[in-house]
Amino acid sequence: MLGLIIVNVLVFAGIGGLLALLLVLADFFLANYGDCLIEINNKKKLTVKGGNSLLNSLSENDIFIPSACGGRGTCGLCKLQVSEGGGPLLPTEKPYLTAEEISQNYRLSCQVKVKTDISISIPEELFSIRKFKGVMEKMIDYTYDTKGVIIKLIEPKSIDFKAGQYIQLQSKKYPKAKQVVSRAYSMANSPENNDHVELIIRRVPEGIMTTFIHDYCRKDDQLTLTGPYGDFYIRDSDADMIFVAGGSGMAPFKGIMEELCRKECQRHILFFFGARTTKDLFLTAEMKEYEKKMAAFSYHPVISQPEASPDWKGLTGYIPPLLEKYVRDPAKTEGYLCGSPALLAATEKKMREIGIDKIFYDSFG
Repeated sequence: MLGLIIVNVLVFAGIGGLLALLLVLADFFLANYGDCLIEINNKKKLTVKGGNSLLNSLSENDIFIPSACGGRGTCGLCKLQVSEGGGPLLPTEKPYLTAEEISQNYRLSCQVKVKTDISISIPEELFSIRKFKGVMEKMIDYTYDTKGVIIKLIEPKSIDFKAGQYIQLQSKKYPKAKQVVSRAYSMANSPENNDHVELIIRRVPEGIMTTFIHDYCRKDDQLTLTGPYGDFYIRDSDADMIFVAGGSGMAPFKGIMEELCRKECQRHILFFFGARTTKDLFLTAEMKEYEKKMAAFSYHPVISQPEASPDWKGLTGYIPPLLEKYVRDPAKTEGYLCGSPALLAATEKKMREIGIDKIFYDSFG
């Protein structure tokens, strides 16, 4: 009986091994798509090796498409129009595309595999995005789980951007991560200081990139990034502004405030920063300095867990319910939001309820 069981186990193991071998051979022979042609905007043509994602195929040819999630199909930022050769729309794409976008042949470039010749359209401004080499110049401990990161640019030596835009930073392999990933981070410096990139990176448990930065990256380490990306920047108007951020969502506003102060902005600005406890607050002194320099600017940190900070005398609770009290004229107010999707959704809903229609946001999480 025991001998029969052993024979059966060996037979099944052999069948499993044979199937695995067949899958490998099928992938090698049947999924070898050869060279494929990518036609861009009916004028530029690239020859690429078939089988890779459209996002990666373009990146390998120094055409960088926004992708905050690093190509995992969870951010929806890498949308492109694919007129021919994209294959059927995938279920992974549908949640990130509107009915109108689907009718206009928009696709998520990270989900489209280049298996045949393909025709696409790319906004002209994306051709200005570049790859940069830099070195880790300095890391600052803002809180127990949040670091300021300053990367000195080496090649090219400067980056042209608008305050509030973001870059995509590339990790390196380390003992707990055998793959290289890219993640999006807002720039926390003013465009005037364009010889470096400053980031604010909060640790995410088991996060490949944040673990790399917090635990494995050291001074003078070489790093690669691409940018600038995004349309999160201050619009030119005379409207009041309300900034709302939480956690590392502080990053774009740090750069924005540096720029607005330098330009001696006279617009009325309220900045609400949400944190769980006082241990999660940072850059408070810097923001209070802006209050001294800019008469129309006021900074309002808000603690959601005051019981953990018994000495706290400032605002408590959640930001959205507080907004109505502070808004002067909703019709002449712009909202700028950066933080977790939950914070943004609740804040946008409240802003629209009280009559603020011009809302710009940078979402992550």
